[in-house]
Formats: sequence, C-alpha cells, structure tokens
Amino acid sequence: MHREPDVGFDPGSPGSRPRPKAGAKPLRHPGIPMSKAVGLLDVDVYGPSVPKMMNLKGNPELSQNNLMRPLLNYGIACMSMGFLIEETAPVVWRGLMVMSAIEKLLRQVDWGPLDYLVVDTPPGTGDVQLSISQNIPISGAVIVSTPQDIALVDAHKGAEMFRKVHVPVLGLIQNMSVFQCPKCKHRTHIFGADGARRLAQTLDLDILGDIPLHLNIRETSDTGQPIVFSQPESDEAKAYLRIAAEVVKRLPPPLK
Repeated sequence: MHREPDVGFDPGSPGSRPRPKAGAKPLRHPGIPMSKAVGLLDVDVYGPSVPKMMNLKGNPELSQNNLMRPLLNYGIACMSMGFLIEETAPVVWRGLMVMSAIEKLLRQVDWGPLDYLVVDTPPGTGDVQLSISQNIPISGAVIVSTPQDIALVDAHKGAEMFRKVHVPVLGLIQNMSVFQCPKCKHRTHIFGADGARRLAQTLDLDILGDIPLHLNIRETSDTGQPIVFSQPESDEAKAYLRIAAEVVKRLPPPLK
C-alpha cells in the first residue's frame, strides 16, 4: 500500500453505544467481498471501551522503531488508551494532557499495512475531534445517534463541525432504533421513531442503516464476542454488515 489508509470517524452522540466495534469488524467478514485490513483506534481517553468489547487485555509491545504495536483480535488491529492504564483507573487530566495522549495514539503506533482505519471518538465537538480532523487525512465521518431529540442535537452539531473542517460526512446510523419483544414480537420505539432519518433529511445526508435495541447486542458486546462473529446469521449481525457495506461504498477505494 502506497498511501495512508482510508480513515473514518465514528463520533457517536450520547447514549448511542455500542456501535463502532461491531460496525468495524464486518469489513473483514466473509459476507463482504474482498476482505480488507482494518484497524480500530479508540480515542475516547476518558472512557475507552475497545479493550472490553474486543476482549483484549495487556500493554502494547514496542517495535524496533520504539512504536507501539496494536493488539489484535478477530482480525482487527486495535489501539486504545485502555491498553495503557488500569481498567478501573480514572483519567483525571486537563486538556493539554489529553491532547498529548491523542498525539501519542496517532503518531506512535505501528499499524502496518491497513486499508481502513476506523477512529472511534467520544461524543461532542471538542478538542479530540478537532485535533484528529486537522492532523490526519480523514476520508469520511459517520454520525451515530439514537432517535431521541436530546441525542440528535449533538449529532447535528457533529455533522456541522465536520463540514466546517472539510471532512466528508458519509451519513448517519440510527442506533437503538426499535425494540422487539422476544415473546409477543411487538415493536416499540423506545427512543422515538425515525429521528435520525429526519435529521438526515435536514442535513441532506444518507441513512446508512438502523441498529435495533436488542439483548444479544448488549450481551455479546459486554463479553467481548462481537455479534458479527458470535452470531453471524442473526438479524442483528446482518444489520451491521449492511451498514459496513454502505460505508465502504462511500469511501474511495484503497490504493494498492
């Protein structure tokens, strides 16, 4: 590979997790042709979730060039602040220390050859998002939000921020879109119906797909067994696969 990998933001709004960890992995799933080399960078310094959701523990090894090597599971190279601190240790840092940590995660990791690097950012439009968008080339941002109004306010701000810094917004994902009772099959829109779709229309963006509110997603995320691998034939896994395919369609093809 003779250039930087396609880098995609995944800025979620409050209450929208879990999503990128399960959404990144289908890029290597047999259901998508021509599997690609994928990296996952978790830049949520205060609340890193990649270690638990990807079932990874331990400190990164150093290469001969004194760069950190990502930890690997499910075929995904992962780097997170959670690998550098104790699991229960709070990060009580001011802005400059946070930015120093982000710089380390961006510049001091030996990713090897990648086709795609998925960057999982915390909610909001703060220093983390701005620093990343200004320091590395971003192929596109994906906005993830639940349908409720309180979350959509932040999702709207996130989309506008990326437009201001000239990062293409590939579309929106509506997370926790509907709950279906496992017994009677009645469908309930706990967080409201189609809020992200209305926002997408307002912003003239595409809806990349919907992720249901489902017990299996929560359980597999908590146990570090991504649903696209542990239950690949489930409707929930197929929802992630469809979204991954929609994201890839909107990215420029990686150069060989």
